[in-house]
Amino acid sequence: MEKFIQYIQFEKRFSTHTIKAYQTDLDQFYQYIHDHYEIKETKEINHHIIRSWIVLLIETSISTRSVNRKLSTLKSYFKFLLKEDLIEKNPMQKIIAPKSSKRLPVFIEQDSMDLLLDEIGFGEGYSAARDKIIIELFYATGMRLNELINIKISDINFTTKTIKIFGKRNKERLVPFGSEFYVNLLQYAELLKNEYPESAYFFVTNKGEKLYEKFVYRLVNTYLSKVTTINKKSPHILRHTFATHMLNSGADLNAIKEILGHSNLSATQVYTHNTIEKLKLIYNHAHPKA
Repeated sequence: MEKFIQYIQFEKRFSTHTIKAYQTDLDQFYQYIHDHYEIKETKEINHHIIRSWIVLLIETSISTRSVNRKLSTLKSYFKFLLKEDLIEKNPMQKIIAPKSSKRLPVFIEQDSMDLLLDEIGFGEGYSAARDKIIIELFYATGMRLNELINIKISDINFTTKTIKIFGKRNKERLVPFGSEFYVNLLQYAELLKNEYPESAYFFVTNKGEKLYEKFVYRLVNTYLSKVTTINKKSPHILRHTFATHMLNSGADLNAIKEILGHSNLSATQVYTHNTIEKLKLIYNHAHPKA
């Protein structure tokens, strides 16, 4: 397993978050085998064992989405083992993933975002300015959490109003930002320079250290709690909100795909369902024969 983790870390260049997820999935899978089977080598694992694990996961009320993610981990893992001649045949070949109903992305309504950014007080000083810019940047660009915490000062071009973002597998993309946000971003950059002149990163803690995921999660959760009652108040919700609001305002789907850093259009098309649902709601409320 260790060789596979090194492979996805150094060759595939997966994010820290993805690597942790793969590690957890494999640990759980091997723990299940240890508890239920007398198997000494990985090459003894067959499709019957994998199917029995799937059944157990479903019986313990784990969502189909989570089950499929774990199966995706196993698929990559056994494909790697076969490639390295560590197993003779791939036990995943006979495995069919359970079908899951498409879940619409949760997002925050426009008026709630306006309230958060225009009315809610963030306070004074560096930490307050940083917190607000983080919320604004998630909403203005739709970037991922890991992308935000790794932004360096040199990645922001104030002349062209673009941010260089390193996404999944270190794939680089340029994302534009508007004139209004430009002013706020520039003011924050000056404040950062005065407070932490040695920092290479655009966002740091109050101690001048690079941000970490839990820090940003707590920050986003705190501020979103002021304007919404949705269950999950995470940075990814702001990514969903960005994409949905862009589509509602008539933005081109392919343009949104490029900004989000999606590798294929199908990943972006899920947001069109939200706009369709909104149109249905408006129609049902407004049409006399609805």
